[in-house]
Amino acid sequence: MQKTSFLKAGHVPSLIAAFLYFDMSFMVWVMLGPLAVQIAADPTFGLNLTPAQMYMMTATPVLAGALLRLIWGMMVDHLKPKLAGTIGQVIVIVALLFAWQFGVHSYEQTLILGVFLGVAGASFAVALPLASRWYPPEHQGTALGIAGAGNSGTAIASLFFPGLAIAYGVQNVFGIATIPLIITLVLYLGMAKDSPECPPAKTLGDYLKVLKDKDAWWFMLFYSVTFGGFVGLAGSLPIYFKTQYGLDPKMAGYFAAACVFAGSLMRPLGGFLADRIGGIKTLSLMYVLAAAMLTVVSFGLQNHWTALGVFMLATSALGLGNGSVFQLVPQRFRKEIGVMTGLVGMTGGIGGFYLISSLGYSKQLTGNYQVGFLIFAGLAVFALIGLTSVKKRWRTTWGSAAMTTAKI
Repeated sequence: MQKTSFLKAGHVPSLIAAFLYFDMSFMVWVMLGPLAVQIAADPTFGLNLTPAQMYMMTATPVLAGALLRLIWGMMVDHLKPKLAGTIGQVIVIVALLFAWQFGVHSYEQTLILGVFLGVAGASFAVALPLASRWYPPEHQGTALGIAGAGNSGTAIASLFFPGLAIAYGVQNVFGIATIPLIITLVLYLGMAKDSPECPPAKTLGDYLKVLKDKDAWWFMLFYSVTFGGFVGLAGSLPIYFKTQYGLDPKMAGYFAAACVFAGSLMRPLGGFLADRIGGIKTLSLMYVLAAAMLTVVSFGLQNHWTALGVFMLATSALGLGNGSVFQLVPQRFRKEIGVMTGLVGMTGGIGGFYLISSLGYSKQLTGNYQVGFLIFAGLAVFALIGLTSVKKRWRTTWGSAAMTTAKI
């Protein structure tokens, strides 16, 4: 397909709105990670956090976002994507303004703030259906890759928030973060448009029926590794580079941002490649590379520049995998794309929560991060084995040439 064919196939303003909403939401979803070291050290907060608590503070928005994705996925089907996205953006803006005005003065309060920031993580369940419903099967990978590239917002958080905290104080960063969020909300309201192909709302029983389909569980597993690995690294790398190599918070944020940008840029490429060579083939290659890189980094590389390169390869592979999974999901569950986006996105967030929290406990209990990285590398291998076991059935049933024009 030519580029002009893709541009004519859907609604470009909605695609751009989905990307911007996704991007800014992900920026604030993971913001506690890049700020974790400074929050723990800021005398105005008075916190004295252990390594496990610091990582748990970072992981809480990821877990909350994972669980809320299921709820927002249901809201998308009942209220349509535009309204569901508007509600989520308003909640996050209000929560950040509250934190800016009144501060965060205990470990428990950081967890509560993390729950509200989790609403930003639920944007995944809105942005992807908003874009997906406008595009035919042969353009799903590209459209969802572009919308999903909004996960680059996690890199923006690492790139700017530590420096802003040094210049203006951590508490003021909460207020500063609302500025791009408000601008994005205004643009979103003007640009986003619900597709006329929005399916009718379903009952709770209809949602539960999806879970009876074993393919739904396979997709949930695959994305728990690809997106879970990506967002887990995005949230934990600022702390990792600080504690492992002694980098200052600002430089640690730059290193983490480089890794996350690499993964974010690969997501559209993953969708593009999946459209052309098939999502299964792209995803398989990604699992091999991700498992290898996580295994290498688990041994604690001596040089931080070498570690940066290995992490960039790992996040690039995971980004490719994210795009590949969502080239496949709309082919199999087009009529249930709202609830499937919620379910698959939920398990992706749970995977991220697991990686972040396991790295924290690994560090606290063993003094290093090796166990946390090795277990997640093992999960990537397990997902590859699962994908290999279903690929023949997928290619001869719903992914056959007789059923779809898309490459599976």
